[in-house]
Amino acid sequence: MNKTTIIILVILVIWFLIFLGVKAFAKGTSEAVSTTGEEKVSYRKISAQKAKEMIDSGQSLIILDVRTPGEFAGEHIPDAINIANETIGKSRPSSLPDLDATILVYCRSGSRSAQASKKLIKLGYTEVYDFGGIINWPYETVQ
Repeated sequence: MNKTTIIILVILVIWFLIFLGVKAFAKGTSEAVSTTGEEKVSYRKISAQKAKEMIDSGQSLIILDVRTPGEFAGEHIPDAINIANETIGKSRPSSLPDLDATILVYCRSGSRSAQASKKLIKLGYTEVYDFGGIINWPYETVQ
């Protein structure tokens, strides 16, 4: 093999390793994992459509808006409760007493809902679903 072929092969190998590393990093940041004994729990990212299907199914669940109280007052999804992301810390919110409750989490655009979902998992909640932001919610809202 000549020098040019070796250089091209080295570049391709480096590019491939970088690609695998970026993909592994992205996968590792999409979920928050809590370990309860031997069991690993992670929140699930779902679409607004899937969240609406879950709401309409009649199953018992909590719709959690993690925006500020002012944002919540301006517009929110019917039957949602408001716990601002910034207030979710090291202790469990008193309005979420059941660790096994199904919790659908949203915010304005999806960033705070992901942060809050990760925090809830770390606090021991087991059924946390993040459906992103109200800006992508094409269904009914309360104003």
